[in-house]
Amino acid sequence: MLPAGLPEDAVELGRVRDAWGVRGALKILPYSASPEALFSCRCWHALLPDGSVQPLHITQVRAAGSGDLVASVQGVQDRDAALALKGARLFVPRADFPALPEGEYYWVDLIGLRVLNREGVELGEVRDVMDNGAQAVLIVRAIEHGKERERLIPFVGVYIDEVRLDAGTIAVDWQPDY
Repeated sequence: MLPAGLPEDAVELGRVRDAWGVRGALKILPYSASPEALFSCRCWHALLPDGSVQPLHITQVRAAGSGDLVASVQGVQDRDAALALKGARLFVPRADFPALPEGEYYWVDLIGLRVLNREGVELGEVRDVMDNGAQAVLIVRAIEHGKERERLIPFVGVYIDEVRLDAGTIAVDWQPDY
């Protein structure tokens, strides 16, 4: 459940690591190696350590090296104001994410989808997605015979037949005993 004050479709995409420079810029740790939503969205929502939510109107954002971003925020004009945001968790409404080309998906959209194999056997539900360096991997969990079971299914074309966000399913070439 999201804290009060955040958009209903808010997705956490990073956090404020520190202040950057003396003019009030923020050093951002993005949670994705491809933080397109942070680059394209101009209104972020900061969940501050005290539990309050503050909208941040972004005037500029750029890569800063070592995976961090640097963002300038309207009204944050000095280092002290930037330091007041240190530790804030950053959220963006899912509706504001940029559109992706056909066949590409945001990981957040895959979480919760039911996974079925070619024979129609339900293998579980996507609980998370991780990157193992070579490809994305679906973490699929199911309850089988009263016990929780976890499957790791590579999210690559050879195993993924079809993703149907509208139906809430992913069809895979994967067997229950893998």
